Amino acid sequence: MDIALKRQLEQLADFGNQNDAAVGKSGTRMLNITPDTGEFLSVLVRATGARRVLEIGTSNAYSTLWLADAARAIGGAVTTIERSADKVAMARENIVTAGLDGVITQVEGDAGAWLAQAPDASADLVFLDSARSLYLEWWPDLRRVLRAGGLLVVDNATSHAHEMADFVAAVKDDDAFGTSLVPVGKGEFLAVKA
Repeated sequence: MDIALKRQLEQLADFGNQNDAAVGKSGTRMLNITPDTGEFLSVLVRATGARRVLEIGTSNAYSTLWLADAARAIGGAVTTIERSADKVAMARENIVTAGLDGVITQVEGDAGAWLAQAPDASADLVFLDSARSLYLEWWPDLRRVLRAGGLLVVDNATSHAHEMADFVAAVKDDDAFGTSLVPVGKGEFLAVKA
């Protein structure tokens, strides 16, 4: 990772923390991953050779930049989905500033609708950091879109464990998946497809 991108990520992390503290529980929070989660995602993309990365929940593109820098290093790309027009615009600016616009495809819209039309086995790695109440509803399509050997990574697995309990149980009960809970950042739930 080059120095300019490191600096930009530090600035985005600071902005996210300050913004979220100032706006409280409103819908304008960035809800970014932690820096150690970003490092973890970067390692996962590289270690698994995930050239087709799908991110659900772009926010201001903090996590997107971590994913895209790693994907670019192995000849891959990221598709990221966000429904908030304000966040899409903010993310676009951050993506261009990072020089990663050639690696990232932004989708503005509903993730459930997008997933429903996505091709089977079209993602090597899926990073899920969105509306937790919809994860269980999305599970059949998430499962279908992830290729055999692909990895699902879900943020907030310990910080919001109660909100994710039914989803985590459904994934764990699926014989086609092996799972692990990793105590990085706010907790990362990992599921690899057999």
